[in-house]
Amino acid sequence: MKMAILAGCLCLAVSVGFVLAGCGSGEDTSTQTTCPVMGRKINKNIYEDYKGKRVYFCCNGCPKTFKDDPEKFMKKMADQGIILEDAP
Repeated sequence: MKMAILAGCLCLAVSVGFVLAGCGSGEDTSTQTTCPVMGRKINKNIYEDYKGKRVYFCCNGCPKTFKDDPEKFMKKMADQGIILEDAP
């Protein structure tokens, strides 16, 4: 009985580990849904194209903040696994 419980706990721990590591999904990236500056939901009508990528923002004030240090925000999104759309 103890072995069955131990085996069940081990299987659960391994499963949780895969989910937390993103291994179970086959993909650990996502499309942009939040503003890199404020963290709010993006408005697809407010964007800047940077190095061939389209970056969306939540409001009209965020593009200026982004332009002040774009690499900071690009790194932040890359670290979060966000895949940006290609700029047309």
